[in-house]
Amino acid sequence: MRFLSLQSHVAYGYVGNRAATFPLQRLGHEVWAVNTVEFSNHTGYGAWQGRTASAEQVADIVHGIEALGLLASCDALLTGYVGDAALGDVVLDTARKVRAANPKAVWCCDPVLGDIDTGIYVKPGIDSFFKNRALPLADLITPNHFELEHLTDRTVETLDEAVAAARSLLAGPRLALVTSFRRAGGHAEQIEMLAVTPDAAWRIVTPLIAFEIMPNGTGDAVAALFTAHWLASGDIAAALGKAASSIWAVLEATRAMGERELQLVAAQDRLVSPPRRFTAERL
Repeated sequence: MRFLSLQSHVAYGYVGNRAATFPLQRLGHEVWAVNTVEFSNHTGYGAWQGRTASAEQVADIVHGIEALGLLASCDALLTGYVGDAALGDVVLDTARKVRAANPKAVWCCDPVLGDIDTGIYVKPGIDSFFKNRALPLADLITPNHFELEHLTDRTVETLDEAVAAARSLLAGPRLALVTSFRRAGGHAEQIEMLAVTPDAAWRIVTPLIAFEIMPNGTGDAVAALFTAHWLASGDIAAALGKAASSIWAVLEATRAMGERELQLVAAQDRLVSPPRRFTAERL
Protein backbone atom coordinates (compact mmCIF):
# COMPACT_ATOMS: atom_id res chain seq x y z
CA MET A 1 0.00 0.00 0.00
CA ARG A 2 0.97 3.63 -0.43
CA PHE A 3 0.69 6.23 2.32
CA LEU A 4 0.95 10.01 2.12
CA SER A 5 1.99 11.18 5.58
CA LEU A 6 1.88 14.83 6.68
CA GLN A 7 3.48 14.87 10.12
CA SER A 8 6.30 16.38 12.14
CA HIS A 9 9.95 15.38 11.72
CA VAL A 10 12.82 15.25 14.18
CA ALA A 11 16.46 14.54 13.44
CA TYR A 12 16.89 12.69 16.74
CA GLY A 13 14.22 10.43 18.15
CA TYR A 14 11.00 8.92 16.88
CA VAL A 15 7.83 11.00 16.75
CA GLY A 16 5.55 12.03 13.89
CA ASN A 17 6.84 10.89 10.53
CA ARG A 18 9.89 9.33 12.16
CA ALA A 19 7.59 7.11 14.26
CA ALA A 20 5.25 6.26 11.39
CA THR A 21 7.45 5.89 8.31
CA PHE A 22 9.87 3.15 9.30
CA PRO A 23 7.24 0.80 10.80
CA LEU A 24 5.16 1.11 7.64
CA GLN A 25 8.18 0.54 5.42
CA ARG A 26 9.21 -2.46 7.54
CA LEU A 27 5.77 -3.91 6.88
CA GLY A 28 6.40 -3.47 3.15
CA HIS A 29 4.48 -0.28 2.44
CA GLU A 30 5.49 2.86 0.54
CA VAL A 31 5.45 6.14 2.48
CA TRP A 32 5.56 9.61 0.99
CA ALA A 33 6.59 11.65 4.02
CA VAL A 34 5.88 15.38 4.02
CA ASN A 35 7.31 17.09 7.09
CA THR A 36 5.25 19.76 8.84
CA VAL A 37 8.15 20.73 11.13
CA GLU A 38 11.90 20.16 11.06
CA PHE A 39 13.19 19.96 14.64
CA SER A 40 16.40 18.68 16.15
CA ASN A 41 14.37 16.65 18.66
CA HIS A 42 10.85 16.52 20.05
CA THR A 43 9.71 19.25 22.39
CA GLY A 44 9.49 16.95 25.39
CA TYR A 45 13.16 17.63 26.02
CA GLY A 46 12.32 21.25 26.80
CA ALA A 47 14.80 22.66 24.28
CA TRP A 48 15.09 22.13 20.56
CA GLN A 49 16.20 23.80 17.35
CA GLY A 50 14.47 24.07 14.00
CA ARG A 51 11.28 25.54 12.66
CA THR A 52 7.76 24.82 11.55
CA ALA A 53 7.41 24.39 7.81
CA SER A 54 5.47 27.15 6.11
CA ALA A 55 2.05 26.31 4.73
CA GLU A 56 3.35 27.24 1.28
CA GLN A 57 6.22 24.77 1.53
CA VAL A 58 4.02 21.88 2.55
CA ALA A 59 1.46 22.75 -0.12
CA ASP A 60 4.19 22.91 -2.77
CA ILE A 61 5.49 19.46 -1.86
CA VAL A 62 2.00 17.97 -1.98
CA HIS A 63 1.42 19.69 -5.33
CA GLY A 64 4.64 18.16 -6.64
CA ILE A 65 3.44 14.69 -5.67
CA GLU A 66 0.08 15.45 -7.25
CA ALA A 67 1.75 16.65 -10.46
CA LEU A 68 3.39 13.24 -10.85
CA GLY A 69 -0.08 11.68 -10.89
CA LEU A 70 0.64 9.72 -7.73
CA LEU A 71 -2.41 10.63 -5.66
CA ALA A 72 -4.60 8.23 -7.63
CA SER A 73 -2.55 5.37 -6.18
CA CYS A 74 -2.55 6.73 -2.61
CA ASP A 75 -4.33 4.27 -0.30
CA ALA A 76 -4.24 6.36 2.86
CA LEU A 77 -3.49 9.85 4.11
CA LEU A 78 -1.93 10.11 7.56
CA THR A 79 -1.95 13.48 9.32
CA GLY A 80 -0.74 14.45 12.77
CA TYR A 81 0.87 17.47 14.37
CA VAL A 82 -0.30 20.79 12.94
CA GLY A 83 1.95 23.73 13.76
CA ASP A 84 -0.43 26.57 12.91
CA ALA A 85 -3.86 27.32 11.46
CA ALA A 86 -2.53 28.03 7.97
CA LEU A 87 -1.06 24.55 7.85
CA GLY A 88 -4.45 23.19 8.84
CA ASP A 89 -5.87 24.57 5.61
CA VAL A 90 -3.20 22.66 3.69
CA VAL A 91 -4.11 19.45 5.50
CA LEU A 92 -7.76 19.84 4.52
CA ASP A 93 -6.85 20.70 0.93
CA THR A 94 -4.58 17.65 0.74
CA ALA A 95 -7.39 15.42 1.98
CA ARG A 96 -9.66 16.83 -0.73
CA LYS A 97 -7.06 16.20 -3.41
CA VAL A 98 -6.39 12.64 -2.30
CA ARG A 99 -10.09 11.78 -2.25
CA ALA A 100 -10.68 13.39 -5.62
CA ALA A 101 -7.92 11.27 -7.10
CA ASN A 102 -8.87 8.08 -5.25
CA PRO A 103 -12.32 8.02 -3.60
CA LYS A 104 -11.39 4.77 -1.81
CA ALA A 105 -8.45 6.37 0.03
CA VAL A 106 -8.74 6.55 3.82
CA TRP A 107 -7.81 9.58 5.91
CA CYS A 108 -6.39 8.76 9.33
CA CYS A 109 -6.36 11.98 11.37
CA ASP A 110 -4.38 11.96 14.62
CA PRO A 111 -5.56 15.02 16.59
CA VAL A 112 -2.22 15.78 18.23
CA LEU A 113 -2.93 18.17 21.09
CA GLY A 114 -1.13 16.91 24.18
CA ASP A 115 -1.09 14.17 26.78
CA ILE A 116 -1.99 13.54 30.39
CA ASP A 117 1.52 14.24 31.68
CA THR A 118 2.10 17.36 29.55
CA GLY A 119 -1.27 18.99 28.99
CA ILE A 120 -1.81 20.94 25.78
CA TYR A 121 1.39 21.56 23.80
CA VAL A 122 0.04 23.03 20.56
CA LYS A 123 -0.74 26.62 19.66
CA PRO A 124 -4.12 28.12 20.61
CA GLY A 125 -6.79 27.34 18.07
CA ILE A 126 -5.36 24.01 16.92
CA ASP A 127 -7.80 22.13 19.15
CA SER A 128 -10.77 23.87 17.54
CA PHE A 129 -9.30 23.16 14.08
CA PHE A 130 -9.29 19.45 14.82
CA LYS A 131 -12.66 19.40 16.56
CA ASN A 132 -14.62 21.55 14.13
CA ARG A 133 -12.88 21.16 10.79
CA ALA A 134 -10.61 18.12 10.51
CA LEU A 135 -12.15 15.31 12.54
CA PRO A 136 -15.63 15.53 10.96
CA LEU A 137 -14.05 14.92 7.54
CA ALA A 138 -11.71 12.05 8.48
CA ASP A 139 -12.38 8.32 8.16
CA LEU A 140 -10.32 7.21 11.15
CA ILE A 141 -9.43 9.35 14.18
CA THR A 142 -6.82 8.37 16.78
CA PRO A 143 -6.97 10.45 19.98
CA ASN A 144 -5.22 9.44 23.18
CA HIS A 145 -7.05 9.56 26.52
CA PHE A 146 -6.21 13.22 27.14
CA GLU A 147 -7.21 14.26 23.63
CA LEU A 148 -10.47 12.31 23.86
CA GLU A 149 -11.43 14.27 26.97
CA HIS A 150 -10.34 17.60 25.53
CA LEU A 151 -12.12 17.16 22.21
CA THR A 152 -15.38 16.05 23.81
CA ASP A 153 -15.31 18.36 26.85
CA ARG A 154 -15.93 15.31 29.01
CA THR A 155 -14.28 13.61 31.95
CA VAL A 156 -13.63 10.04 30.83
CA GLU A 157 -12.99 7.62 33.67
CA THR A 158 -14.94 4.44 32.90
CA LEU A 159 -15.02 2.13 29.92
CA ASP A 160 -18.59 3.12 29.12
CA GLU A 161 -17.65 6.81 29.27
CA ALA A 162 -14.71 6.21 26.93
CA VAL A 163 -16.85 4.41 24.37
CA ALA A 164 -19.55 7.09 24.58
CA ALA A 165 -17.02 9.90 24.21
CA ALA A 166 -15.35 8.25 21.22
CA ARG A 167 -18.71 7.59 19.63
CA SER A 168 -19.69 11.26 20.03
CA LEU A 169 -16.85 12.12 17.63
CA LEU A 170 -18.17 9.82 14.90
CA ALA A 171 -20.56 12.22 13.20
CA GLY A 172 -18.22 12.04 10.20
CA PRO A 173 -15.55 9.41 10.86
CA ARG A 174 -16.47 5.74 10.77
CA LEU A 175 -13.94 4.61 13.35
CA ALA A 176 -12.16 5.99 16.41
CA LEU A 177 -9.03 4.41 17.84
CA VAL A 178 -8.31 5.54 21.40
CA THR A 179 -4.57 4.90 21.49
CA SER A 180 -4.24 4.93 25.29
CA PHE A 181 -6.81 4.64 28.07
CA ARG A 182 -6.35 4.40 31.83
CA ARG A 183 -9.56 3.68 33.70
CA ALA A 184 -10.16 5.29 37.08
CA GLY A 185 -9.85 2.54 39.64
CA GLY A 186 -8.51 0.18 37.01
CA HIS A 187 -5.52 -2.09 37.32
CA ALA A 188 -2.49 0.14 37.89
CA GLU A 189 -0.23 -2.14 35.87
CA GLN A 190 -2.38 -2.25 32.73
CA ILE A 191 -3.22 0.07 29.87
CA GLU A 192 -5.95 -0.26 27.27
CA MET A 193 -6.69 0.73 23.70
CA LEU A 194 -10.17 0.98 22.26
CA ALA A 195 -11.57 0.81 18.74
CA VAL A 196 -15.07 2.26 18.45
CA THR A 197 -17.56 2.44 15.59
CA PRO A 198 -21.12 3.82 15.73
CA ASP A 199 -22.48 0.36 16.58
CA ALA A 200 -19.59 -1.71 17.96
CA ALA A 201 -16.51 -1.45 20.16
CA TRP A 202 -13.42 -3.48 20.96
CA ARG A 203 -10.77 -3.14 23.63
CA ILE A 204 -7.35 -4.60 24.17
CA VAL A 205 -5.43 -4.72 27.45
CA THR A 206 -1.66 -4.92 27.76
CA PRO A 207 0.68 -4.74 30.75
CA LEU A 208 1.85 -1.19 31.43
CA ILE A 209 5.60 -0.95 30.88
CA ALA A 210 6.98 1.52 33.40
CA PHE A 211 9.47 4.19 32.32
CA GLU A 212 11.01 7.02 34.29
CA ILE A 213 10.17 9.14 31.23
CA MET A 214 7.65 7.59 28.87
CA PRO A 215 8.91 7.53 25.26
CA ASN A 216 7.14 9.93 22.91
CA GLY A 217 5.78 8.80 19.57
CA THR A 218 3.92 5.67 20.64
CA GLY A 219 0.59 7.10 19.48
CA ASP A 220 2.08 8.09 16.12
CA ALA A 221 3.42 4.58 15.58
CA VAL A 222 0.19 2.93 16.70
CA ALA A 223 -1.94 5.08 14.38
CA ALA A 224 0.21 4.11 11.41
CA LEU A 225 0.34 0.41 12.31
CA PHE A 226 -3.39 0.16 12.96
CA THR A 227 -4.26 1.95 9.72
CA ALA A 228 -2.06 -0.40 7.70
CA HIS A 229 -3.44 -3.56 9.29
CA TRP A 230 -7.05 -2.32 9.07
CA LEU A 231 -6.72 -1.47 5.38
CA ALA A 232 -5.03 -4.79 4.65
CA SER A 233 -7.69 -6.97 6.27
CA GLY A 234 -10.76 -4.86 7.04
CA ASP A 235 -10.79 -6.61 10.42
CA ILE A 236 -10.85 -4.04 13.24
CA ALA A 237 -10.19 -6.53 16.05
CA ALA A 238 -7.27 -8.13 14.24
CA ALA A 239 -5.77 -4.73 13.40
CA LEU A 240 -6.08 -3.66 17.04
CA GLY A 241 -4.38 -6.84 18.21
CA LYS A 242 -1.51 -6.54 15.74
CA ALA A 243 -0.87 -2.85 16.47
CA ALA A 244 -0.97 -3.35 20.24
CA SER A 245 1.30 -6.39 20.10
CA SER A 246 3.86 -4.59 17.95
CA ILE A 247 4.06 -1.41 20.03
CA TRP A 248 4.24 -3.42 23.25
CA ALA A 249 7.17 -5.42 21.87
CA VAL A 250 8.97 -2.20 20.88
CA LEU A 251 8.34 -0.63 24.29
CA GLU A 252 9.58 -3.76 26.04
CA ALA A 253 12.81 -3.65 24.01
CA THR A 254 13.16 0.09 24.64
CA ARG A 255 12.98 -0.41 28.40
CA ALA A 256 15.39 -3.36 28.30
CA MET A 257 17.91 -1.19 26.45
CA GLY A 258 17.51 1.69 28.91
CA GLU A 259 16.61 4.14 26.16
CA ARG A 260 14.28 7.15 26.22
CA GLU A 261 13.45 7.05 22.52
CA LEU A 262 11.42 4.27 20.91
CA GLN A 263 13.82 1.64 19.61
CA LEU A 264 11.96 1.05 16.37
CA VAL A 265 15.06 0.12 14.38
CA ALA A 266 16.70 -2.08 17.01
CA ALA A 267 13.39 -3.86 17.66
CA GLN A 268 12.24 -4.03 14.05
CA ASP A 269 11.98 -7.82 13.95
CA ARG A 270 9.85 -7.77 17.10
CA LEU A 271 7.71 -5.07 15.53
CA VAL A 272 6.95 -7.28 12.54
CA SER A 273 6.68 -10.55 14.52
CA PRO A 274 5.89 -9.71 18.15
CA PRO A 275 6.91 -12.54 20.49
CA ARG A 276 3.85 -11.91 22.66
CA ARG A 277 0.44 -11.58 21.05
CA PHE A 278 -2.50 -9.71 22.54
CA THR A 279 -6.09 -10.24 21.43
CA ALA A 280 -8.87 -7.66 21.28
CA GLU A 281 -12.25 -8.43 22.81
CA ARG A 282 -15.57 -7.15 21.56
CA LEU A 283 -17.48 -5.17 24.15
